Amino acid sequence: MAKGTHDFTADPRNANIVINVNGVMTPRAEAVVSVFDSGFMLGDGMWEGLRVHKGKIAFLDAHLDRLFEGSKAIAMDIGITRDALVERLYQTISSNGMADQEGVHIRLMVTRGIRSTPYQDPRVVISPATIVIIPEYKEALPSTVENGIRLFTVHVRRGDPAVQDQKLNSHSKLNCITACIQATQAGADEALMLDPQGFVATCNSTHFFIVRKGEVWTSSGDYCLGGITRANVIRICRENDIPVFEKNFSLTDVYGADEAFVTGTFAGVVPATEVDGRILTEGRGPMVERLQGLYRELIENDVA
Repeated sequence: MAKGTHDFTADPRNANIVINVNGVMTPRAEAVVSVFDSGFMLGDGMWEGLRVHKGKIAFLDAHLDRLFEGSKAIAMDIGITRDALVERLYQTISSNGMADQEGVHIRLMVTRGIRSTPYQDPRVVISPATIVIIPEYKEALPSTVENGIRLFTVHVRRGDPAVQDQKLNSHSKLNCITACIQATQAGADEALMLDPQGFVATCNSTHFFIVRKGEVWTSSGDYCLGGITRANVIRICRENDIPVFEKNFSLTDVYGADEAFVTGTFAGVVPATEVDGRILTEGRGPMVERLQGLYRELIENDVA
């Protein structure tokens, strides 16, 4: 998430973590990849952000489904089985003594591997995929979860899938980074992005929802990543008789909303209290507070 959602002051415990680089536990200061690695050179790879709760990785099956499907879509061979990757993830948690710790976030990154020369054609790749697992102590600030973030609608759009499919959780994030830069320079915490038709799509690193007259609305999903937390929030709405709709809506609908919120693996459900200078709520509204509680219950059930 953006700057307003967590404390960027490094947890001192992170200085001593070991990072899993291709199955080898490596001290943080020594964890490196080649300058010829596909991810560094071209952003050629896929990644997942994972949350550890009570020693278990929450919603791991859904995250691995997305990782393996995305890798298949770009014809990238991860090089190890799903079970072997799970074992590697938990080995990393164990090696860092994080199995009984809270506030642990993992970045799992897979790139196409090392290229023989700076060239985009995958046929010059000369190694198996690079797999890096970075575990850190990192969690959202309690004040953010309660008081929310501010959004700013940027000129950078979410693109057509024929250009770069937004369903791919790829290392190529320049579209989102430029959106984030514009929002930050406007004094906001995160960017709200529109689709090619001008309807609300998503944020630069989270998914966006509004609440209108007891109904929860989110975008059609056509121009955003298939978010795990987004899907879970839609699920808990349906299971608890909260009307929820995936649909096209405009900024006018946003400005007139009763509440708004964003979702993501890192912080779960976070209120968005202000959009383009329009104050929607002072802190979290009743729907957001309810959904935060239901989402916590869902995580507990998943890792039980």
